[in-house]
Amino acid sequence: MRRLATLLALSSAISLSLAPIAACAESIPLGMPAPKPVTTSTTAKGMVAAANPLAVEAGLRVLRDGGSAVDAAVAIQAVLGLVEPQSSGLGGGAFLVFYDAKTGKVTAYDGREKAPAGATPDMFLGPDGKPLPFVKALLSGRSSGVPGAIAMLSLAQKEHGKAAWNTLFKDAETLADDGFVVSPRLAGMIVSRAPQASQPDPVKYFTKPDGTRYQAGDILKNPAYAQTVRKIAAEGPAALLDGPLAQAIVDRLHEGDLSSSITLEDLKTYQPRSAPALCRPWKVYSVCAPNPQSSGLAVIQALQMLEHTDIGKRGPTDPVAWTLLAQAERVMYADRDRYVGDPAFVTVPVDGLLDPKYVAQRAKLVTPTAGEAPPFGHPKGAPKVGIDMTKEPGGTTHLVVVDTAGNVVSMTTTVESIFGNGRMVGGFFLNNQLTDFSFSPKEKDGAPAANAIAPGKRPRSSMAPLIVLDKKGKLVAALGSPGGNAILSYNLKAMVGLFYWGLNMQQAVSLPNVVARGDSFSGDADLFGPEMLAALNARGVNVKVGQLETSGLHGVIVRPNGVLEGGADPRREGVAKGL
Repeated sequence: MRRLATLLALSSAISLSLAPIAACAESIPLGMPAPKPVTTSTTAKGMVAAANPLAVEAGLRVLRDGGSAVDAAVAIQAVLGLVEPQSSGLGGGAFLVFYDAKTGKVTAYDGREKAPAGATPDMFLGPDGKPLPFVKALLSGRSSGVPGAIAMLSLAQKEHGKAAWNTLFKDAETLADDGFVVSPRLAGMIVSRAPQASQPDPVKYFTKPDGTRYQAGDILKNPAYAQTVRKIAAEGPAALLDGPLAQAIVDRLHEGDLSSSITLEDLKTYQPRSAPALCRPWKVYSVCAPNPQSSGLAVIQALQMLEHTDIGKRGPTDPVAWTLLAQAERVMYADRDRYVGDPAFVTVPVDGLLDPKYVAQRAKLVTPTAGEAPPFGHPKGAPKVGIDMTKEPGGTTHLVVVDTAGNVVSMTTTVESIFGNGRMVGGFFLNNQLTDFSFSPKEKDGAPAANAIAPGKRPRSSMAPLIVLDKKGKLVAALGSPGGNAILSYNLKAMVGLFYWGLNMQQAVSLPNVVARGDSFSGDADLFGPEMLAALNARGVNVKVGQLETSGLHGVIVRPNGVLEGGADPRREGVAKGL
């Protein structure tokens, strides 16, 4: 536990003065290798926290020019798709939660990919009726859904933007034409064991004229990407979903074995969704998240369950506190895995899952010792659904923007796995989002899984960008993380650190992660240190030496004097930077 206490002390040492418009950056030794110094920031104006400094600068440029938080998010996404293509891009999907400072309203935008009209429940089953090997499905054309991130951003920007759409892609276009510096994280992905990295398109893209792969520090140009963002700037999402690029997407996904059934009509008819965000009371706050098929409701449920424990009287050096956190995770996953799917196709018992009486009942399973995996519950309104067989690798990225008017974007965006399914069109990677469906559509008794595949259906997502408001409806915090299924655990940990343990944003995102789902436990072993590991294992939370959880948390919190304080996860390459 000494190592964890040292981490907190070091993080406290860089807690910043909350004087307006102050900013600094220092390195926090975390007992684990980090590709960059941790950067934290405070400001009385706007702020951007995202996974690559080039993307952060693109967002800040938009804010300096008078653009809104949504305007900045468009620019950030365009750059991230170029410089961090292993995580998100033009060919992927996203969830965005927007806080309007003038009205206090929180709106959830759903840019999740959808299955083509020709999708079938057995499309990921082999001739023997058993689920296909995951990698085989992942690399196939049929793993891709209709991309929705750009269409969703276009909708949000029309409703909350201030800048002209065609001005928001300048940084991405310039970086693609002139070249950008390959980061250490991207360089590692290029030569990783991920199956996509060895596919023809990424091999061609990431190989220099001399036959060697691009390395950290090299300059990589992508003129095809520049041309694509020019088209999107001029034509909007139709540039992707209707026309030559759309045809190229269809053609590329029809190639090879297990080809897609996707058509031009599937792309042309895609529509993003928007609705009031899912907001529920917790402590003296209101926590807002996207609606299902996002899994934000699971984080809210876990937070509400923890209110029935004494975790707030403990702290991050107490193994009981971490055990309570792990147990809350196990319960939230049990319910989430059973019931969450696309609400256009299945009944998701949101009110039942978040009913105070049900939450109190489920909280009885949040114990200071971990035993057998908790079963799923039976909330009011729950349909009969089968066991879930979804696998969800940990790609993805998260960003937070606060503009000078106080409007906020919290957005999680993804191509699903590393480089999506490894296929490229127009200089960008296509997603493998349909592998987020349950491969096995029915249980033995015939009950369909909530996340079973269906034509036009959107797969369940662990993406859960959060916004926290006070009792007057004013912004308190915004945060989120990538990480596949572990996103819920990462977000929950950060919320616990901020609101139960009183940490600042940088401390909260830098905390070790523990991920507990069913009988599986994982965590940042080196960050916890041997004493805490021993204490956790003694309580049944079996985190093993050598484990690592590479979250990518980014967040902003508003202090009582109105100053914004940002945090960026030291496990990745992001920064939080104010105007």
